[in-house]
Amino acid sequence: MDLRGKNVLLALLLLAATFAASACAALQPTEVAGPRVNPQPYPLLFAEDSQRHEAALVAANQLLRTTVTAQSQISLQPVTATIERLPQNQTAVYLPKVGAGPTMNEEEVRESLRRFLRDWRSLIGANPTQLSLIQRTDQPDGIKLADYEQRPFRYPLRGRYGKLQIRFNSERRLVNLSSSCLPDAERLQASLANVTPQITAEDALKLVQSNGITYTDQSGMQQTFRPSSTTQSGAPELVVYVTLAKAGNSLEVRLAYEIKLLQAPIQTVYIDAVNSEIIVPV
Repeated sequence: MDLRGKNVLLALLLLAATFAASACAALQPTEVAGPRVNPQPYPLLFAEDSQRHEAALVAANQLLRTTVTAQSQISLQPVTATIERLPQNQTAVYLPKVGAGPTMNEEEVRESLRRFLRDWRSLIGANPTQLSLIQRTDQPDGIKLADYEQRPFRYPLRGRYGKLQIRFNSERRLVNLSSSCLPDAERLQASLANVTPQITAEDALKLVQSNGITYTDQSGMQQTFRPSSTTQSGAPELVVYVTLAKAGNSLEVRLAYEIKLLQAPIQTVYIDAVNSEIIVPV
């Protein structure tokens, strides 16, 4: 075979090999887990929503039976748009009446509160099944308190969010209502399910002991405290820690280790379980 014939044969062989490789690539099985995507941003953000704010005002108008001009007096929490406090001089609102007697006994009071949670869910911002009654107390001035905690996540909720207080008198009249619950918590839980801790509880302890905790004392001065095994109270607990973002228009939702301290200037510190950030509650 002359040189020209050899070159033609070589070209045909290379072409055949190219087609074979392309066919193999086309027959590669797809990834079982689906196409790879970039991981979700962290910390998770719960953003302010104008529609949620407007819906809360409409609900407040209906439940409190206020006039349109009085809506400006309704105070809502930043970002969550849950009720912060009742407006002054609002039309009297009462808890649902339970029982046939002139006053409700404790069992009837608790049933009345359960119905109230259902009726006022839109302003409270939480599914009633997520709310646990922490304490029910009567004050010396006759005002009755019902304090609740929202428990929507796999791990305990920490920070200033997820709390509800109902104040009412012996005549069932609502005195005040304040909620820092997280609306749409089910969606947050779905996102949290995809967050995996990158450090262990032991790592979190070592981090605090080696780096120390920087905090601001009562005089406004920055101090550093190094905890030891003697100042630690119990094992670190994995929690969901929620804070207002610095920008103020969203909440940061983190997976963190809660470390409680004894005989220390700080009672509790949190270590972000994903990025190892040390968080001192303000």
